[in-house]
Amino acid sequence: MSSNAVAPATAPANADFQSLEEKILRTIEMLKVERATRATAERAAARLREQMTEREEELDSMRAELVALRREREEVRTRVEKMLEQIESLTAEE
Repeated sequence: MSSNAVAPATAPANADFQSLEEKILRTIEMLKVERATRATAERAAARLREQMTEREEELDSMRAELVALRREREEVRTRVEKMLEQIESLTAEE
């Protein structure tokens, strides 16, 4: 009779253990997926930070170029105005 008493108690314990084992294995798989997802997201974030840095450098360069072009335009405008004044003064003398 003692062997019959052990068998029923072992079956539920074994089923509980298998259920726990399955839950642990699913948790491990979920953890692996989440780690892979996080690694992918971190690589994407690093790539985006790098692109953002590049864009900021381009923006700084373009701003400097814009300032230089505006300065050059003002210089050209001033020179053209002086030439127009000279032409006007020549035509006024005639």
